[in-house]
Amino acid sequence: MSPSRILVLNSGSSSVKYQLIDMADRSRLAAGLAERIGEETSTVTHQPLAAGGERRTRTGRLADHGAALGAVAEELAADGLGLDSPELAAIGHRVVHGGLRLTEPTVVDDAVLEEIERLVPVAPLHNPANLTGIRTAQRLRPDLPQVAVFDTAFHSTMPEHAARYAIDTETADAHRVRRYGFHGTSHAYVSRKAAELLGKDPGEVNLIVLHLGNGASASAVRGGRCEDTSMGLTPLEGLVMGTRSGDIDPAVVFHLKRVAGMDADAVDELLNKRSGLLGLCGDNDMREIRRRIDAGDRAAALAFDIYIHRLKKYIGAYYAVLGRVDAVVFTAGVGENAAPVREAAVAGLAELGLAVDGELNTAAGREARLISPGYARVAVAVVPTDEELEIAEQTYALVAPSRAAPTPGGAAPESFST
Repeated sequence: MSPSRILVLNSGSSSVKYQLIDMADRSRLAAGLAERIGEETSTVTHQPLAAGGERRTRTGRLADHGAALGAVAEELAADGLGLDSPELAAIGHRVVHGGLRLTEPTVVDDAVLEEIERLVPVAPLHNPANLTGIRTAQRLRPDLPQVAVFDTAFHSTMPEHAARYAIDTETADAHRVRRYGFHGTSHAYVSRKAAELLGKDPGEVNLIVLHLGNGASASAVRGGRCEDTSMGLTPLEGLVMGTRSGDIDPAVVFHLKRVAGMDADAVDELLNKRSGLLGLCGDNDMREIRRRIDAGDRAAALAFDIYIHRLKKYIGAYYAVLGRVDAVVFTAGVGENAAPVREAAVAGLAELGLAVDGELNTAAGREARLISPGYARVAVAVVPTDEELEIAEQTYALVAPSRAAPTPGGAAPESFST
């Protein structure tokens, strides 16, 4: 039997998340997190997912990603799932930015590594960590295919009129200033699963997908391809998020420089780390914000209203972009679990055919489900995202093409130079 296991790695600047998935039956064999890499006290939390497996935690200094992946390999080996297993087919890596050249899952070689590194200026917080994870995994298993799956890939099908900013084209082309979009792995998975929920082929449906977590993004999906998305050159653009402002007048940056003496780094920190829900009310956890609202907290109520107002604007805008919408789909931590957000987001949109059923909306569940009443012209759905499975699917499709169908992001527009 051919190897069928895929190890999925998501390498951050000081952490590595992982899952081991057997693609023969899509079963999870193990999952875990190595965190605080490089600090005095690091932690590896490992969860065997077979029946009866107990979570284990180990502490001790992990000097770098090599040490972290070594610890992960030891934990997997303790369960008989070591990296030396002949059943391991490939290692799939989440890579945040692929630009316009890397728009499909790709087996990593030197040229791919160079391109990921070339994109560091437009993803300085993410691509370096992703590169470190890939290079470390290569050293541990140089014989295995290492596959990069890009967050930006799904959005590479955006037409130029959606992807370009209205600035001087020579400047934009010279410095790769355009809208790339992020969370693409989630949007790809959720849009496909939403079509299944509707009993239709992905090519037949138009969807508005709302990925609402601490980071949040919306996408307009026409027939399985991204038509527009809310994040842009960076993950800062678009919806109000946990700590990010989302859309803002660019002149705010110049204003703060002139009147507050803030330099570029200070403004960057303000907009990315001290804005959004946190900046508005001091909390970026939607559960705590709702608790405060129920207790009569006006700051929390205003933050929630601003969050919902922006969300509605994007629903309306993407409805106009698509012309016809089959479903609005909520996913990720807030989208899957915060019934008040879903209810408020579509409240007052009956003229667009949108409504939620109160009982269906508040019912607990981890499965993909409809929460709209039967009479609604446009379905409203909750579809739990599974980025790790999507990375495994795309990785396995590439290394075992006879066993799975790839789900590429699409080709890059030839008219835009990277």
